[in-house]
Amino acid sequence: MTYHIYGIGNALVDKEFEVGDEFFAKAGIEKGMMTLIEQDQLHSLLDTLTSDYGLKKRACGGSAANTIIGASYFGAKTFYSCNVAADEAGDFYVADLKAAGVDTNMDGERDQGITGKCLVMVTADAERTMNTYLGITSDLDKKHINSAALQNSQYVYVEGYLVTSDTSRAAAIEVLQQARQQGVKTALTFSDPAMVQFFKDGLTEMIGSGVDLLFCNEQEARLFSDRDNLDDAVAALKQVANTFAITLGANGALAWDGETLHQIAPQPTTALDSNGAGDMFAGAFLYAITHGYDFAAAGRLASAASSQVVSQFGPRLDAEQHQPLKALLD
Repeated sequence: MTYHIYGIGNALVDKEFEVGDEFFAKAGIEKGMMTLIEQDQLHSLLDTLTSDYGLKKRACGGSAANTIIGASYFGAKTFYSCNVAADEAGDFYVADLKAAGVDTNMDGERDQGITGKCLVMVTADAERTMNTYLGITSDLDKKHINSAALQNSQYVYVEGYLVTSDTSRAAAIEVLQQARQQGVKTALTFSDPAMVQFFKDGLTEMIGSGVDLLFCNEQEARLFSDRDNLDDAVAALKQVANTFAITLGANGALAWDGETLHQIAPQPTTALDSNGAGDMFAGAFLYAITHGYDFAAAGRLASAASSQVVSQFGPRLDAEQHQPLKALLD
């Protein structure tokens, strides 16, 4: 295999700000949710956030990108299919991706347009609220799939955010179909409760005949299965996924390996910023299972890595923070 993980997802330049709760009421923004916005809203909100709070951090992002970069820093060989424009933000994005050791379809000619951006607003309770302008990433389609890289991968990983665009949803479905035909294992994340709440039919279409591995949090599991009880939600997810991992916040996680439901203990932490926690969990987990570790070990690494992410600002860990965590695999 050339790659351990082939990812496909939105390509967004994350811009992170620390704000107070009063900001949301004043700006008319729903706290704790990911909301899609238009270009004029982006410029207005970005001006306000920059002048009133100051930019805390900028990084190449998107849910699946954060996962793929995390896995790469742990030592996985990875490829990421996405769509950025021939602009400054696109240049920054590709350079940041390559610096993390990730191969990409964007390492060449790029279309004219505007690279997508995500404004991440973090409050004192560590909750993150995102307003996203998709820009050219909403035009992600089947032409952005690198079939050669895909068929030479152990796993394909698809983010649920692709469900919001007809073209990107079609690309996600095509990637999963190609993977099944080539014997590549399929993994998908629901990405955000709003995706399950408002785009459940599209996610069901993406899942199709089922996936080998599903990532979600407890709220997403309940929403998708239409169950109030977590045990019932777990039973329902077994109908659409051969294996899965459900993150439970401060209560750790559950990991079903097809035979055993593993209880993953939480790692004590002081949360500053929850942005990227689920993405890192998936990246660490995928790294572990593509390197011969079982779900219990993968869960330990994923829990520790995501706990460390929420203890600092930004959606990812620095490169040098990954190696010490691998001691938890033994």
